[in-house]
Amino acid sequence: MDDLNIRKSGRAGRITFTRPKALNALSHEMALAIHDALDGWRDDPQVELVIIDAEGDRAFCAGGDIAAVYRAGLAGDYALGQRFFADEYRMNAAIADYPKPIVAFMGGFVMGGGVGVGGHASHRIVGDTTQIAMPESGIGLIPDVGGTWLLSRAPGRIGEYLALTGARMGAGDAIHAGFADTYLPEDRWPDLIDRLEATGDLSLIEGGDAPSAPLKTRDLSAFAQDTVADIIDALEQDGDAQTLKILHANSPLSMAAGLAMVRAARGDARMQDALAREYRFTYRATQETDFLEGVRAQIIDKDRKPRWMSDASPDHVAALLAPLGAHELSWREPA
Repeated sequence: MDDLNIRKSGRAGRITFTRPKALNALSHEMALAIHDALDGWRDDPQVELVIIDAEGDRAFCAGGDIAAVYRAGLAGDYALGQRFFADEYRMNAAIADYPKPIVAFMGGFVMGGGVGVGGHASHRIVGDTTQIAMPESGIGLIPDVGGTWLLSRAPGRIGEYLALTGARMGAGDAIHAGFADTYLPEDRWPDLIDRLEATGDLSLIEGGDAPSAPLKTRDLSAFAQDTVADIIDALEQDGDAQTLKILHANSPLSMAAGLAMVRAARGDARMQDALAREYRFTYRATQETDFLEGVRAQIIDKDRKPRWMSDASPDHVAALLAPLGAHELSWREPA
């Protein structure tokens, strides 16, 4: 397909994002193609490892291509979005559980759906251009694609902070927060890829000293509070105007749900548990949340003035996260 270059080269299965003008945004078809490729290589003796990278220097994958989900939702077709999220999450789980090493080279923007591809790889390489974020609270969604699982395992209250603010992490912070493993200057990536293809030898991945990680020393104690309102009160007492500005701009419902989900994911035994919880929200998102309005304001019209209207009460959050019965996320078996 035009948006991905999927092939075998040497001892590696290769997946390269090839739509740099769209910041390599992940479409439904791309999610299915990645999953199919992984299934095909699972028992292929010629494939010892999988390498995922991207064309262009601006983005590994800057998120999901959700314009079609938006248009369908406006027309009352909620099933299209539900299918997209379900297939994307199954692909995320396939990456996390893959029996062979997956090496992701994550340069530029790595957001939302890009985290769902690169963030669950077994070997996650970042460089000086890397900017990783889960900015879903700004579009009326929640950190999904297994994002709540990753956030729940970040040190201290970094998970809550990133979920509510959507703040971007450079390479140092990404490694500290558990979203990446290795820092390597990007001019060394092509040679490493060539050697991995030729040898399949993962010991060739030798990173340099990671850049500084500002999150290591930042006081995020406000994000230990029970509710978003309590967090905002604590930030007001601290005089943190910059963070307050972000929280006042984001969807109150998304922040309340994201906070609950990151904390719930800390008790999950495997990422599929977190994905199933995320799917309960996204299954209902086009019908019962701020998602369509957030996409309109941030992506379609780009007026950056969303009118958040959804109920952000604990009861509504609980209803959005309630089991879906027959519609619970199911797991596709390898082909």
